[in-house]
Amino acid sequence: QVQLVESGGGLVQAGDSLRLSCAASGRTFSSYAMGWFRQAPGKEREFVAAISWSGTTTYYADHVKGRFTIARDNAKNTVYLQMNSLKPEDTAVYFCAAGSGGWGTAEYDYWGQGTQVTVSS
Repeated sequence: QVQLVESGGGLVQAGDSLRLSCAASGRTFSSYAMGWFRQAPGKEREFVAAISWSGTTTYYADHVKGRFTIARDNAKNTVYLQMNSLKPEDTAVYFCAAGSGGWGTAEYDYWGQGTQVTVSS
């Protein structure tokens, strides 16, 4: 079992930066790939970024590539999402997830409760 708790969301202006954190409980954190997803009102949950268990492989959705960076610290059981050059269309609830990795929600077994990110224009 892995329990995930996101933090770091908030209200910012377009062009600002935020760093989201996801703290995991459980001794098996380092064995899971980690992902970030987001869900805007009335929309499907969509993939944002993912990182392998070792941290050596990362991949991003096209709409955040070059602006967002995913990283993990296995010693701290934490995964991060650094978000730069935020846009109003980045407004959503952001979720972290643990699983086998990949682009789809079905590839992740454990989910956090989400943290709200709101970007004003």
